[in-house]
This record gives sequence, structure tokens and C-alpha cells, in this order.
Amino acid sequence: MKKNHTESIEMHLLVIRTSAMGDVALAAPVIASLRVQYPEVKVTLLTRSVFRPFFNSIPFLSIQDAEFEGVHKGFSGLIRLYRDCVRKGDYDYVIDLHDVLRTKILRWLFRLSGKRTFVIDKGRAEKKRLIRGKDKSRLKHTVERYLDVFSRAGIEIDPLNRKAILPTPAASKKIAGIIDNIAVMNIGIAPYAKHPLKIWPEEYILRLADMISQKLQVRFWIFGGRDEYEKLSALQSAIPGSYSAAADLSLEEQLALMSRLDLMISMDSANMHMASLSGARVISVWGATDPLAGFGAWNQPEEFSMRIPVDELTCRPCTIYGKGKCRRGDFACMKWLRPEMIFNRLTELGIL
Repeated sequence: MKKNHTESIEMHLLVIRTSAMGDVALAAPVIASLRVQYPEVKVTLLTRSVFRPFFNSIPFLSIQDAEFEGVHKGFSGLIRLYRDCVRKGDYDYVIDLHDVLRTKILRWLFRLSGKRTFVIDKGRAEKKRLIRGKDKSRLKHTVERYLDVFSRAGIEIDPLNRKAILPTPAASKKIAGIIDNIAVMNIGIAPYAKHPLKIWPEEYILRLADMISQKLQVRFWIFGGRDEYEKLSALQSAIPGSYSAAADLSLEEQLALMSRLDLMISMDSANMHMASLSGARVISVWGATDPLAGFGAWNQPEEFSMRIPVDELTCRPCTIYGKGKCRRGDFACMKWLRPEMIFNRLTELGIL
């Protein structure tokens, strides 16, 4: 029997999502909405400790850390993780928002103990048809797929139309001290992504930053991963008036900064999701991947997604996650997307 949030439900849920970073962040609006609409439902989230800042603002949420590089490594580590989860309480349902080998093993262990488990439908067949060009229809967003798992468990959740990630008071105070004394427009740039097919040419980023700087007084904040430090530093040096968020701020502080940005310009990356969920306006840049696959920035207008239309460049999208090489060999999906196109869009939207 389906439950809606007008009904009282007393139960304990174990919700699992341990990676990737952007996908973990996208669980925040779902779990936050669940806690608001079903306050009597106890929720334990299984994820990596590094992702705790995404969920700090969600009240009465218990988190079980997954330490796959430490005590939870390998099969024996998964057995220990299962036992660690069990110590958190007696679960009514296990909600798997990940469906990878590790979570399959965990679901199996919980089923052996008599627990009901529900797993995400990632729509793999639909996504294959999309990248093969057989069907260019828009697929369900990842957040919608998460909601579907809860629905199959009998819990209907309406995603709240508000910020899903709220910074901690300490992080907010630090960022306020940096931004409040600067009478300029604050624009974030997240120039990189895990895979090359999702990265706009650096010369385009520099050109766009220069065009914006010529129109108004702006401070650029450069975001990215620790593993991108050298590239980020070089790009920062080439953009006058820019500062590195990746080098100088913790993840909690970066989220607080994102919540105060006037604009974020991002590739299809975790930073796109984090900024959007923190309440920033996000202009996302798409090449080989496409929002059609269900990974667009949550709650952002369609016109904020910048890409060459699929009917103009029919090979797009050629990948779901950005893996592989350009089939054409010329990287047209990114190189055709000139800086002037994004600058003009920003002007038309009244953002600049």
C-alpha cells in the first residue's frame, strides 16, 4: 500500500549511496524532503565520510561511514560494514540508490537476514539507445530515479523546491568575511571534469572570463578537485582577479561559497550539482554528454544548459558518463560551442 506524507509512518530506512560525488549530492534533496514529509521515519545513510557536508543540514539523519580504503575494504570489509550498519538499528527497508557490486553484496546480506530491499533502476537500456542515436527522448533525472525507489517501497516523496544543501554556520561565517566586503559580482568557474570529453577548451574559458571582465567588475572563484591542483593553479594565474576555492577552502566552505555566488559556470561535473543544490544559478557546459541522459543540474532552467543541439550535431550525446574518445575526431561538440555563444546567452538572460 502506497503511503503519502499526510500519513504517519514509523519505520527505519537504510539508504545507500557511496559514490560518485555528484550522484551522492543528488541524494540530498530526496533525503531532505523525506525527513520533512515523514518526520517519524528514522533514516540512516550509508556513504563515505567525505560526503557528510552534503547532509549536514538534514535534521535527525544518522550517517554510517563507508571506509572502502580502510576497514571496509574487500569482501571481509563488506561483511564488517554490514555488521556496522546493523548496529545502527533494526531496518524495515534497505533502499539502494547505487546498485554496484558492493551494494549488491550488502543487499544480499540484508535479504539473508529477512530485510526487504529496493534498488534503483538506472535505465541502462534507455541510455544505450540514447547514445546510439536510436531515441533522443529526455530520460528520467537521477533525482526522479531515486524518488522511484522510495515509491516502490510505498513512500511517496515530493521533492522540496528549495536549497537542498545548506552550509554550516562556521563555514558561512568564514565565507561572509571573504565575500561581504567585496562590491563585485562573484562568479564561480568549475573548468574540469573527470573525463576529457566533458571539458571545454581552456582557451574558451579564458576568452569567456575576459569578455565578462570587460563588461563588469567581477571576482572569479576557481573550483575543482585536489587532483586538478596544477591545472587549476595555471588557469587561475591566467585569469586576472581570480581566486582558488579548491586550494584554500574545505568542502564545507566551498559549499558555503557556492551558496553566495551570483553565478557558477561549470562543466558536467560534481561541482555543477553541488552549486545547483546550494542555490546558485548554474550555467552548465555540455559536450559529449547531455542533460537528456538525466544528469542535468537539478532545478535549473533549460536555457541554462549550453550545448550544440542534437539535431545539429547528431553524434551527440555519444557517451553517458564522458568515457571514451571522440568518434568524429574533431571534438566538435565542445569546439563548436564558442565563448561568444555563452556570453550572449548570459546577456540575453539578464545575468550580466
